Amino acid sequence: MNPIGGKAKSLTVLVVEDSPGDTRLAQEVLHGTNNSLQVVVASDGTQALALLTRRGTYVHAPRPDLILLDLNLPKMDGHAVLAHIKEDPNLRTIPTVILTTSDSEADIAQGYQLRANCYLSKPVELSAPERLMSSINDFWLTRATLPRQGLTT
Repeated sequence: MNPIGGKAKSLTVLVVEDSPGDTRLAQEVLHGTNNSLQVVVASDGTQALALLTRRGTYVHAPRPDLILLDLNLPKMDGHAVLAHIKEDPNLRTIPTVILTTSDSEADIAQGYQLRANCYLSKPVELSAPERLMSSINDFWLTRATLPRQGLTT
């Protein structure tokens, strides 16, 4: 992994996903491609926002460097979570990748209107999810320069 700002540091990825199988796959592949990653999981939209805003039991939650966000979530859908993230000056700089089963033009358009950094449809082939997660790691966590934590715009 390329050090960011010349200093090696552990990166944190927030996976917002309600499917235990998809969550486990994301954790395994991300750790397999980059064992220094810290992967934090939220299983619904309200838990994701509590983690991100460090409310309640999440007061010491790490600020993620990248968010992988499903759209079809219980309690609060991914579009609503994305809207909250991008409206909050303390969170809006966190790259947010929509990773969902939906390939609906309306979902894609709404995701980008809400300022998603990327929209990816989950593949259905057996080996494709691992390749997709590896490519997410390669681009977002290795090649891309991510904003330093704590900076607001």
